[in-house]
Order: sequence, then C-alpha cells, then structure tokens
Amino acid sequence: MTAWPAVTTGPATGVDLAVVAEGVSRTYRSSGGDVHALRDVSFAVPRGQLVALVGRSGSGKTTLLNCVGGLDRPTSGRVVVGGQEVTALDERGRTRLRRDELAFVFQTFGLVPMLSAAENVGLPMRLRRVAPAEREARVAHLLELVGLAPHAAQRPSELSGGQQQRVAIARALANSPRLLIADEPTGQLDAETGATIMALLRSVVRSEQMTAIISTHDASLMAMADRTLRLADGRLVEDTGA
Repeated sequence: MTAWPAVTTGPATGVDLAVVAEGVSRTYRSSGGDVHALRDVSFAVPRGQLVALVGRSGSGKTTLLNCVGGLDRPTSGRVVVGGQEVTALDERGRTRLRRDELAFVFQTFGLVPMLSAAENVGLPMRLRRVAPAEREARVAHLLELVGLAPHAAQRPSELSGGQQQRVAIARALANSPRLLIADEPTGQLDAETGATIMALLRSVVRSEQMTAIISTHDASLMAMADRTLRLADGRLVEDTGA
C-alpha cells in the first residue's frame, strides 16, 4: 500500500481542506471486461466551498461521490475527508464518518411515508438520542431554513416533489454535518424547481457553514457553485473556479 503523507491543508496556501482526492481510480469487473469508472482523479476542496460535479451520464459522478462518502472504495488512490483518510477506515469507521461528519441527498427523496415532514427531519436526531427539546428546536430551525415551516405536519404524499426534496435536505442537515454530498438532487424535478433547490442548497451551505459537492447533469446550474469539476469517461477534464 502506498504510504501517503497527511493532508489537511493546501501545500502552499495553508487553506483548510474539507476533501482531498489523490489519484482516485475505480475499476469494476464485468463479464465483458474491466470497466474504468474513475481514472486517476485528483482535486482538493477548501472548507465552505460549494462544488458542482458535472458530466454526462456514465461519466463517473456517482462513483466519485460514493468514494468520497465512504460508500465505495477506490481501486487505487486515496480520499481524505476532514483530515480522516476514508480509504484507510474499516467498515465501522466509515459508518461513523457517515453518521457524524457527512450528509447525503439523493435524486430519490427517501422520506418515510407515514411520518410528517417534521418527524422525517427529526429522525436522524432520534437515532442519535438527541434530547427532545433540542431536537424539536433544531427541526423547527431547519424547516424554517428550507421554507417549509407551515408544512411541518404534512406527510410526503401531501407535498410536491420540490417540497419533498426540501424535507430531504433539512433531514440531511439534522446532525450538523461538515460535508454535504448530493447526487443529482434535482434529477426528478422540473427546471424551475430544480433551480430553486440549487439556490436553496447554496443558501444552506452558507448559513450552516458547510462544504458541499453536488453532482448534476444540468450545466446551467453550475453558475450557482463556487467551483465546477467536470468528468468525462472517468477522468477529471476541467476544474474551474479553483
């Protein structure tokens, strides 16, 4: 195994880095031969930055997000999140990292149908046994943050797609993560609602002092990000705004 040096700050600037990827490759075996989902991808994201990860379907966006979030292991290279080398953690360590440091928002909202919006948002805090008064205050703050305070008692089936995604975002923020990973969060939404959700994500990153990496197939949304990483055929081919 390669002995990598510790990385938490930029080599020349001293910038505090939230995410570092170094030489990340991911190869899958298939009956038709090897599939190279990622090819030697390297980048570093300072804390507080909103990054748009763009590229066509099959370019490697989801695989890269899964490697950053500890849902998948690279075939080679390493990923460091918040000073922790994700690629060196065992399954328990990755689970703890995902629970304590990361939050995920997906294209499918993943809300519990029988729970209200407030109950869905509060669920991660229930699992961590947060005191009821603290939990309720945090839920109220987050629903206000995403513009859904009047809909706290409604269930997912009573909400629009855009509102359900707002609930999913609020739920992702429940445990005050340092890094938000969103995989095509506007994929099921119309263009106008999708733009609203991206603007909301930008707003919550600022207000919650988070870092975010958001994949999208819609290049028009990249203007809302601080920086754009473009993937093509598993390679990082463009890095603008770094």
